[in-house]
Amino acid sequence: MEHFRKRRFVIVLCLSFFTLGSHAQRSVKETADLNFFIHQALTSSPLSNDYKNQLLMNKIDSLRWRAGYLPQVTTSSTGLYAPIINGYGYDVALSNEHTLDALVSLNYNLISKGSKDNKLQQILLQRDSIHYVSKLSELDLKKAITDQYITAYASQQQVDFNSDVYALLAREEVLLKELTRSNTYRQTEYLAFLVSLKQQQLQWKQAELQFKNDYGVLNYLSGINDTSAVKLMEPLIAIDEDGPQQGNFFIKRFQIDSLKTLNARQAVDFSYKPRTSLYVNGGYNSSFMLQPYKNFGTSVGFTVSVPLYDGHQKKMQYDRLNLQLQTSSAYRTYFSAQQKQQIDLLRQQIAATDGLYQQIKDQIKIISGLIDVDRKLLHTGNVKIADFVIAINNYMVAQNLFRQTNINRLRLINQLNYWNR
Repeated sequence: MEHFRKRRFVIVLCLSFFTLGSHAQRSVKETADLNFFIHQALTSSPLSNDYKNQLLMNKIDSLRWRAGYLPQVTTSSTGLYAPIINGYGYDVALSNEHTLDALVSLNYNLISKGSKDNKLQQILLQRDSIHYVSKLSELDLKKAITDQYITAYASQQQVDFNSDVYALLAREEVLLKELTRSNTYRQTEYLAFLVSLKQQQLQWKQAELQFKNDYGVLNYLSGINDTSAVKLMEPLIAIDEDGPQQGNFFIKRFQIDSLKTLNARQAVDFSYKPRTSLYVNGGYNSSFMLQPYKNFGTSVGFTVSVPLYDGHQKKMQYDRLNLQLQTSSAYRTYFSAQQKQQIDLLRQQIAATDGLYQQIKDQIKIISGLIDVDRKLLHTGNVKIADFVIAINNYMVAQNLFRQTNINRLRLINQLNYWNR
């Protein structure tokens, strides 16, 4: 018997450890912060892998371009037989009747260093564009996740608040029922309070449904396939005090566009320079007319091309590129003004929101004191139930205003940090 008791004690002890371990794991899983969802979104997004592959392809293009400037070696072979039947056939002087060649050729284009540098700059600018778009995509994703996290966190706060208010009213309902039975309060007052209690319960359930929906959207945006509920931690979002500098992030795209246009203008210049290429070939080339076994040999040559007239296409290309520069400059000026105006407006809104905090806190403090007094008087029947319900409703309005003000402030800071780069 003693053996079985010890064995049962060991089993219970082990189960206790497993229970504590599983509870600890749930506790870890039931909390999540903003950085967790941002990390999940960046990890699961296919855009990140897409831009990485684009950068690798850009590197391959660079290597391929460099290889194109090296001497190019090719092999070729052609054969021709033009029969003459009963005196009919091609002119032998033109067709040679039958020919065969098998050659190895080497071609080399003589390209200036300036032209090579221009092409290299074109590839580097393309790489910079990919880097910029990749970073912009990351910023957009972070902003979207942060906005949705704030929305879900606000819904969670609403659930917690409605739950607390319902618990408060439920506790008072037990007392009011006894006071109504003792004729301290009229039954109509108790029923009116009971209606408020049921309404608060419905608001609580509606808030839970809203939180589930907002949390589901957050998981969807983050690429998380998990329906289990978690406790969202307060988003720690602070204002980035580093203002936009000369050459800030959003202006960089206009700089890249301008550099691309200038690079294209240089490419036009180089396209009108003289072009020279060399070639060498060797092998077998014979018409089989005379000692075909001796027709092995080699040849060397060159070609020179100098543009003389193309109908003023060069000037047309210059004019087109100048228009692109003007358009890019106009967009840059407009965007810079809009960005500054947007940042100033967001700072003003944040300052105005901060000014509301103390006023709302003072109002909540007064209403909380009134509720405490009404609760004490409620126990003795010296206050109307309707007055107590009104105080509760005022408290809910003030708390909702405080939470909404805080949520709006977080959203404004998120927008400010996005544009202030």
